[in-house]
Amino acid sequence: MRHEDRAVGAVLGSAVGDALGAPFEFGLPGVFRERFPDGTGEMCGGGGWDPGEATDDTQMAVLVGESLLERGGLDLPDMFDRFRRWAAAEPKDIGLQTEAVLLGGDPWDIAAALHFQLNGRAAGNGSLMRAATSAVRFASTGRTATMDAARRIAALTHGDAAAWEGTAVLHELVRVALLGEDPLAAVPDVLGDVAEAHRERWATVLAPDWRPEDATEFNGAVWPCLGSALWALRSTTSFEQALAAAVDLGGDTDTVAAVTGMLAGAVYGPDAVPPRWAEALHVPLPGFGDRVLRAEDLRALARALARQDSQQVPHQA
Repeated sequence: MRHEDRAVGAVLGSAVGDALGAPFEFGLPGVFRERFPDGTGEMCGGGGWDPGEATDDTQMAVLVGESLLERGGLDLPDMFDRFRRWAAAEPKDIGLQTEAVLLGGDPWDIAAALHFQLNGRAAGNGSLMRAATSAVRFASTGRTATMDAARRIAALTHGDAAAWEGTAVLHELVRVALLGEDPLAAVPDVLGDVAEAHRERWATVLAPDWRPEDATEFNGAVWPCLGSALWALRSTTSFEQALAAAVDLGGDTDTVAAVTGMLAGAVYGPDAVPPRWAEALHVPLPGFGDRVLRAEDLRALARALARQDSQQVPHQA
């Protein structure tokens, strides 16, 4: 399978996971299995979401990807401005932490840090949920560069370095998967590039024997979210099974499934995404006219990001 195909799998897989999980958000474990006892899940809608409607997870991922393409690289002020324009348009769903940072009126380079200083809590999973497009874009730049890009993008909205490191790990695991290698086997090596102050905690939740019931926080936090995604990938043998396992965990189902779909899509490729899910997928983009992206738009975005010249010097900010 080509790198570009796996890139499509990552972006499309993340969006499908987001939309599949959205109706079950904040539900109890086992709700997905109860709804679909035969194991064949559908884009069912509910909780204010139409069947196949993607949430803020995919909406922000699109904004990240389009900024990278249109600016020819990493232009952090531009990305933050797109986030802010989107947030001001009152999307159906937006994380409280992300909303506070984007609409607080502070400059792009200090908004998240100021929020963290005032609140002391900024390790939500919102930096993971939008990482598919940037992970694809920076995959060919190598481990150090893709992890650095992940940290910088995460820091736009999350002041806690734990979120930066988790997003950096996710970027690198997607890069490994895009190469056709096993992201689960790469975890111990990747942990060596995690900032020392955060390495032990990340090593705990990414360990092969870690299970979601071992979590010490709600899976809306960055640690159990990524840990649960790796568990879902590790404990299943197909894209569809991985997403069903992720959603069935309950809690922050859209984001856990989005992260799971990102990794599983890169591993299994776009052909593993059930057509019944992809056909229903649609991504409104508040603040940007009446745009609604479909699966084919996401495929095109992924291909363009995968092809973008990785040697081009990015905008510095």
